[in-house]
Amino acid sequence: MRDNYHKRIERVHAAIHANPAAEHSLDDLADIAALSRFHFHRVFTAMTGETVAEAVRRIRLKRAAMLLRRGVTPVADVGREHGYANAGSFSRAFRAAYGMTPSQFRRAGAGVAMPAYLSYKLGDIDMYPVTIGHEPERTLVGIEHKGPYTQMGRSFGALSEGLCKAGLWPRVEAMTAVYRADPAVVAPADLRGFAGAWIDGDLGLPDGFKRLTLSAGRFAKMRLTGPYTGLPAAYDWLFGTWLAQSDEAPRDDPHYEIYVNSPMDTAPEGLTTDIYLPLRD
Repeated sequence: MRDNYHKRIERVHAAIHANPAAEHSLDDLADIAALSRFHFHRVFTAMTGETVAEAVRRIRLKRAAMLLRRGVTPVADVGREHGYANAGSFSRAFRAAYGMTPSQFRRAGAGVAMPAYLSYKLGDIDMYPVTIGHEPERTLVGIEHKGPYTQMGRSFGALSEGLCKAGLWPRVEAMTAVYRADPAVVAPADLRGFAGAWIDGDLGLPDGFKRLTLSAGRFAKMRLTGPYTGLPAAYDWLFGTWLAQSDEAPRDDPHYEIYVNSPMDTAPEGLTTDIYLPLRD
């Protein structure tokens, strides 16, 4: 199945090459890749090691460099053909990538190496345990989180305090984090999430809390054992290695984490986190 995902990513690169000056929105590129718009960017980044914006910039500048090397087209025109509105913005972007201005690059000729077209990140397919199964609908009570995901701990602290005040802590089966945006695309201050608790039995909604229902369906469940600082690498592996080698495709629903134990009474190396990735039927 890896070839299938490689072909999806290569279609995206081909579309950028075909029209480097275009906007290339994430939605449009997700359609080209035939991947979930919710998860496309994470798959792309995990597989290639660069964001979509970085890929667009790299391809634009590489094509511009090729035109500079083999032709006499004015520098400003080369920039406009590759998505840069004026010579100044083109020169700044080019210098950042090549260490010299477009004019200097043209004069240098073949003595300057060109970057590689495309490479994929590789990983061990057995690095983390993954199972596939059907998960039930889950209703959480909790609080909305806004801001960097690295600060979700504060939201969970407020949630825990509220649960204790409402006398609900003994009924909590698990704490759950839901992520509604990709931190590689959305500015940290604008990220949205949900710090929730999965509570046994029916209950009224405590003051200051909200409900969130997670849809039932097929999921890949990956287990991480160890400190939460290992989560970014685990996600990269899930999207960039496991998914690319599976026969699966993600669906347009958010992924979420269920914390099997708590850092309040468990050493970091013993923490267990189950990550749920929604899959198409």
